[in-house]
Amino acid sequence: MTGLFSGFERLADDAAHAGLKRAAVAITVVEDPRGDGGLAFVLTRRARTLRSHGGQWALPGGRCDPGETATEAALREVSEEIGLALGADAVLGVLDDYPTRSGYLMTPVVVWAGDASAIVPNPAEVASVHYIPLAHVAREDIVSFITIPESPRQVIRLWIDDDHIHAPTAAVIYQFREVLAGRDTRVHELEQPVFAWK
Repeated sequence: MTGLFSGFERLADDAAHAGLKRAAVAITVVEDPRGDGGLAFVLTRRARTLRSHGGQWALPGGRCDPGETATEAALREVSEEIGLALGADAVLGVLDDYPTRSGYLMTPVVVWAGDASAIVPNPAEVASVHYIPLAHVAREDIVSFITIPESPRQVIRLWIDDDHIHAPTAAVIYQFREVLAGRDTRVHELEQPVFAWK
């Protein structure tokens, strides 16, 4: 898996996104705690008390602090949200930036955490932690694209844990799954549903 992500060639920086605030998310890969020998990634439900996007599905992540790289921010957020202290050696690679409708340029960082037993969610930020098997996201029947009157771009939806997950999280997970399959798929043009535009 390491070679798939370390060898991934990211899209070049787009000058049109220069004014966006920088943010990072971590796709945290672990040994599936259900004990079937497979791998999973960590998906959270945000605490309902959060000011923005409360109760929504999310990857651990947030805004980059001044002077902080996206990788540093992703590792810090993993520590703050799910209690894992990971070093730079845990980073497997970095995917394409995704510009959000709420004014952020989100950088997805893929990290290896191994044993999930050390995960302790921060209740101020995380309502629940979910382990999504990599085999599940490889399935074709979990991905759908719809159109909305507000945008000419396709809205991506992933069916995970008996719910639809939308962009930006769905776009990031979709590219992760495509890289795992050896496909060079870009996702920056995939749209978010209108409720996520603010």
